[in-house]
Amino acid sequence: MEETKVTSTVENGSSSDGRPPNPLAGAFRQCIGSEHVAVVACKKSLVRHPSLMKTKKTDVSAEAGVGVEDCPSRFFPIVRSGAWTDIGFRSTMEDVYVCADNFMQDYGLENLPDGPSAFYGVFDGHGGKHAADFACYHLPKFIVEDEDFPGDIEKVVASAFLQTDVAFAEACSLDAALASGTTALAALVIGRVLVVANAGDCRAVLCRRGKAIEMSRDHKPMCCKERKRIEASGGYVSDGYLNGQLNVARALGDWHMEGMKGSDGGPLSAEPEFMTTNLTEEDEFLIIGCDGIWDVFRSQNAIDFARRRLQEHNDPVMCSKDLVEEALKRKSGDNLAVVVVCFQTQPPPSLVAPRSRVQRSFSAEGLRELQSFLDSLAS
Repeated sequence: MEETKVTSTVENGSSSDGRPPNPLAGAFRQCIGSEHVAVVACKKSLVRHPSLMKTKKTDVSAEAGVGVEDCPSRFFPIVRSGAWTDIGFRSTMEDVYVCADNFMQDYGLENLPDGPSAFYGVFDGHGGKHAADFACYHLPKFIVEDEDFPGDIEKVVASAFLQTDVAFAEACSLDAALASGTTALAALVIGRVLVVANAGDCRAVLCRRGKAIEMSRDHKPMCCKERKRIEASGGYVSDGYLNGQLNVARALGDWHMEGMKGSDGGPLSAEPEFMTTNLTEEDEFLIIGCDGIWDVFRSQNAIDFARRRLQEHNDPVMCSKDLVEEALKRKSGDNLAVVVVCFQTQPPPSLVAPRSRVQRSFSAEGLRELQSFLDSLAS
């Protein structure tokens, strides 16, 4: 894979380099100066639909009936991350990502909590990459600048998603050429707590002792919950597309698309859905990927593939590259972006399946037949 094909906010193969660089041109930065951001950051302007509900810790599951439970362990993860992108078979690159293993320290926050404070994000743009670049740069800033952070993470991150969306609307009103949209998935590791916020069809999957735990839900218009919310907001779903135009039900941006968003809300929501869990010694790594990855990988399949690679080289950068290259071999037709976050210094251990203890017993009829056979031998 040639690196000249890659478009991202940080170079391929890199881990945390501190704050993500501002990808915006000078004129773009001027049109979203502090005086404008101060206005659009007003929380009174953030419209939330009543059907948007948080997912509690006990709701996170890999399959029906399997919950992610709180654990009293004093385990603290040791985070290591890497990422990789590829333009794939598309003519333009609209996926970007950010890795910040030392998130709070990089932004100069004091009174850091015990354990890690990390931020990771994947942004899958559509109709251009301006919205993805904008969200990648501004979303983490809105998070750390909130006075409630890190005290109420879910509330802060939800507000940051909505503030980013409204700030981009302001930028687009000053420069129509910026019109575009992006899905967004952010994962924060604060101490031993993993919080995943998702708006769109990017996906985060946690490896817990070899088992795939989905930490996000794909927001497709055909999903029952999303369709109900869309129709309650005055929209409709046609052939799997929101208002016949978008194949995602949640996204940042897209203010230029008629009937999607407005001052009183709309069918296209920028509010993220949350899944949260306490990390334990059994949690090995997290995969965050755009939909181009999940078009050709099932969640458990991606975990199995990545786990084998990490057992070989224990390098999250190489593992990210391996996932992207495998997706290309499987003919994914989209841009590709993957972030792999390891929670241990050692590679994933080999899992030995316990030998089943099968109890065997004879039926009364079988015992009688055996006794009859033994009697015949004695006679």
